[in-house]
Amino acid sequence: MTKRKLILGVVALMVFSMLSTSCKKWLTLQPQDGITRQEFWKTKEQIQSAVTGVYASLLGDPNNRDKPLSEYLFLWGELRADMITNGIGVTNDELDVMYVNTLPTNSITQWSAVYKTINYCNTVIDFAPGVIENDNTLTQTQLKAYLAEARALRGLMYFYLARSFRDVPLKIKSTSSDVDLELLPKSTGEKVMAQVLADLKYADSNAVFTYGNAAMDKGRITKYTVKAMLADVYLWQDQYQEAADACDFIINSGQFGLVRGDDGWFNTLYYKGNSSESIFEFQFDQQKLNSFYGMFTTSRARFFANPYVMEQVYTIDFVDDTKKDIRGEWGSVRTSDNALWKYLGVNPGSIRSADASWAHWMVYRYADILLMKAEALNQIGGRGTEAIQLINTVRTRAAALDATNTNPDPTNKNDMTDYILAERARELSFEGKRWYDILRNAKRNNYQRKDILLNMVARSVPGARQQSAINKYQNPDAHYFPIYFNEILLDPNLVQNPFYK
Repeated sequence: MTKRKLILGVVALMVFSMLSTSCKKWLTLQPQDGITRQEFWKTKEQIQSAVTGVYASLLGDPNNRDKPLSEYLFLWGELRADMITNGIGVTNDELDVMYVNTLPTNSITQWSAVYKTINYCNTVIDFAPGVIENDNTLTQTQLKAYLAEARALRGLMYFYLARSFRDVPLKIKSTSSDVDLELLPKSTGEKVMAQVLADLKYADSNAVFTYGNAAMDKGRITKYTVKAMLADVYLWQDQYQEAADACDFIINSGQFGLVRGDDGWFNTLYYKGNSSESIFEFQFDQQKLNSFYGMFTTSRARFFANPYVMEQVYTIDFVDDTKKDIRGEWGSVRTSDNALWKYLGVNPGSIRSADASWAHWMVYRYADILLMKAEALNQIGGRGTEAIQLINTVRTRAAALDATNTNPDPTNKNDMTDYILAERARELSFEGKRWYDILRNAKRNNYQRKDILLNMVARSVPGARQQSAINKYQNPDAHYFPIYFNEILLDPNLVQNPFYK
């Protein structure tokens, strides 16, 4: 996405916000007099502007009235897992989530940032088709490509909601004012996931392969982005052959590869971004910074790496200290204080300044695809050796230490599951995936591997609170967030999630 287009999208969002209606619910699209006005939807350039506005919403509210979406995705994907610990700036709400003491009053469970993006998607989906009657330069192929972007992003947002809350309101029509406000009940997680798949299948059929430059290909929805999303969704749904096929589409395309594990790998992958390994990233830049610098490096940092990350996830070679997993020290962690280096570094030992906090939020990259395929092959059965080869590709790039190679039996699904999960922790640390990885593997086959979840508690929850956390996690309903109390107050059709009634 070009900076000019991103700025136009941010400006559009600012206009939406300034002209807001009286309705304050999560499903309100702002403004009443903005993007949904019929006179707006006349040209394909206006569709492009609206779609750009959807992408701009991924970077956060331009008026800073809420956390950026990427911050929520970090918190939802990492707080309940085992790879971060709290700093002096942590909030009580964040601690409660980390200690498995989440209540409906906890602000971390607010979903408004996600539903705002969903509603921008809905607006494009509802209004863009009418443009073809007014602009004879707009083709059906172009229209469907724009709709593919909106539907893929809507599907991604609902995928986050389904994994985090399970049952949520399923809003697929746009709201622009109190007049068309709907007070919706929850839909089941199964129904939400069915909509996710419907959106992604439409996008799969209609998304473009390329926009002609790297920044746009990595910052907008392409056919490859959709395949990555589908692989993730199919894994969550236990549809393993479909997941492997989606991964193969990306692998066999020849369009992606791992960044070489040389001295410049960190700068290329994390500082500059949009590398050959990237599939989809939130495009922060000088005009729109992320919130991570303040979260991870100030005197009141909210989070650090759990000490066990360097001790047990990456480990240290005490015989030869020149042997290092490049993803550990100066890759994910600054070992002097356990700062989360992925979002702070320029190169090993060189830190960003606060005004350079534009590290992209990685949604999907090629290493993730290789590991998702390995997971799918293991669950299909009889293909464990292929899965190990994929894992070794990732490990070789990273110069992973021998101590982390458990030499699993390729025919033993449980051994392989543990090995893949551990490698995902090393490769995708602090990228908002850890909790979902833990839960996906724990819940498989009617929670056959609940031990994965309970062992995680032993690493992440203080001793005095562990038994309480373990007791709660015996109930699968506790694996999902409560609905924020204010949503219940505003919508009488909403019923609190079971564990929190």
